[in-house]
Amino acid sequence: MEIDTFVAAHRAEWDRLEQLANRRGRLTGAESDELVDLYQRTATHLSMVQSSSPDPALVGRLSSLVASGRAAVTGASGASWADVSQFVLRSFPVAVYRARWWWISVAAASVLVAFAIGAWVAHNPDVVAAVSTPEELKSLVDQDFADYYTSNPAGSFAFKVWTNNAWVAALALVGGSLLCVPGIYILWQNALNVGLVGGLMAYSGRLDLFFGLITPHGLLELTAVFVAGGAGIRLGWQIISPGPRPRSVALAEEGRSTLTIALGLVVVLLVSGVVEAFVTPSPLPTWARIGIGTIVWGAFLAYVWVFGRAAEREGLLGDVTDRAAMTEILPYAG
Repeated sequence: MEIDTFVAAHRAEWDRLEQLANRRGRLTGAESDELVDLYQRTATHLSMVQSSSPDPALVGRLSSLVASGRAAVTGASGASWADVSQFVLRSFPVAVYRARWWWISVAAASVLVAFAIGAWVAHNPDVVAAVSTPEELKSLVDQDFADYYTSNPAGSFAFKVWTNNAWVAALALVGGSLLCVPGIYILWQNALNVGLVGGLMAYSGRLDLFFGLITPHGLLELTAVFVAGGAGIRLGWQIISPGPRPRSVALAEEGRSTLTIALGLVVVLLVSGVVEAFVTPSPLPTWARIGIGTIVWGAFLAYVWVFGRAAEREGLLGDVTDRAAMTEILPYAG
């Protein structure tokens, strides 16, 4: 695509869209139809520019025009609920689905490291003695580990867990985006802590208590951390190897997708916090608590795979400038 020729051919349409989108007062019927038509054309132009010889300045201008056009077409109140639905059913799941190989790799590596550390601690009394005194170990096994989940009222504990896990996920995401290394270190620390505690519990013969308490909420909670870490490392990798796209374009596109993931994980971590506060310490039998946690975790994975794969087939990126994402809301414009 010859950018200068393309711009010259469509500049008048873009200027007219900008004029209509920023018009104060009501548009006539003919102007409304023209606005919708120009909005759809400009969204197509944006898609074309992004896919062939993308120019950062032009992408930025067209993205802004499309966003303004969308706001004008849908209206502020009409777009609100449509945008929420769009985010929940398309943008968030497709952003997580597109990053699946990154966070699945992070999950596999983290689990492997945690189990390796746990086995090393459990089978080496010298290591146990180096990290914990006999009194501290007895307190951990007999009281501290279980009491952690009942130390505060469930409601306040859920909020505390939510904010703490959101902070850990944010650190993993931001750390990964900084050329990958800080994110990998944070994930290593997380795996180290889980493996160390698990190893101490196994050494004391209480691995049943460890998995009985950590599994109900840990499946979803750790998956959220893995998703955050994988998404952050994926974004950081765009700096190192952006592929065929210019580095600025790759960072802009994947950065918006990563922001979508970050926003969605706030809700996912809230759900895991509720499970940790109300299910993990409940008097239900262990199999029931683990079953509830497994169902919640499986529902999240199914949600990502079903809705994310469907949205990816439509060409969505989890990016608010997706043409398909915007035109989907057009039926709501009255």
